[in-house]
Amino acid sequence: MKKAKKLAADEVRSEYKRLDCGTLVRGKYIARLRERSNAVVLDPEVAGLFPTAAAVNAALRSLAEIAKRAGSRRDQSR
Repeated sequence: MKKAKKLAADEVRSEYKRLDCGTLVRGKYIARLRERSNAVVLDPEVAGLFPTAAAVNAALRSLAEIAKRAGSRRDQSR
């Protein structure tokens, strides 16, 4: 019995035809991704200051708390 030929990771089986997939549209979902995504890209020099994503989140939470306290103090002094 012969062994079946292994397909490469990017090779499509012979029973599938490219025309069965319909037309491809580049960037079809990019608008939806942009409106629903909240990913932020840090500048390399800023990213180098933090060892992990958890460290970035902790720093931002601390900064938000400080800003919140500073804003409430300003509101009380008026």
